Amino acid sequence: MQEAKRRAGRPLTAASLERAALDYLERFASSAADLRRVLLRRVKRAAERDGSDARAGAALVEAVVARLTRAGLVDDARYAEAKAASLHRRGASRRMIAGQLARHGIDRDRVAAALAGLAPAGVGDPDLAAACALARRRRLGPYRAPEERASRRDKDLAALARHGFSLEIARRVLACADSAELEALARGEA
Repeated sequence: MQEAKRRAGRPLTAASLERAALDYLERFASSAADLRRVLLRRVKRAAERDGSDARAGAALVEAVVARLTRAGLVDDARYAEAKAASLHRRGASRRMIAGQLARHGIDRDRVAAALAGLAPAGVGDPDLAAACALARRRRLGPYRAPEERASRRDKDLAALARHGFSLEIARRVLACADSAELEALARGEA
């Protein structure tokens, strides 16, 4: 209660916004657009709470985001590469990765560069490797008990389709006889 009273009296300044941005960046990797959204929410709450000028607060937010970007603390290209690699390892298709990055405010050129960075991972088709990773993680296809595979095939196809994989890739993954064959497929050996 006392903390709320103390905060209610504080005006919103560039220094307080920068402190909030740095606290946020300590905890989360962020794109410039995400950081901007977080800070604008803070400005909106302050405007509703004590009637401060939301436009002036928005200008302060832009200045803080620009300063942190110049300082290298916010780097959309590095964020896109790291996020794309993480999602790819978890089994996301290139289409799903592109959608996620776009939702985080990453422009098309940086999305394309991040997706291109997935290819030289020693694998022929990054989507095929990601589909294999998803099958492993979700226990689909070759990871199911042999007596369940036929009855669950349509559900496995649907799971792969929901993650953005083509029918051809889904069929190739589910056609593997066992996990060793799937791992060979993921490495590009099949």
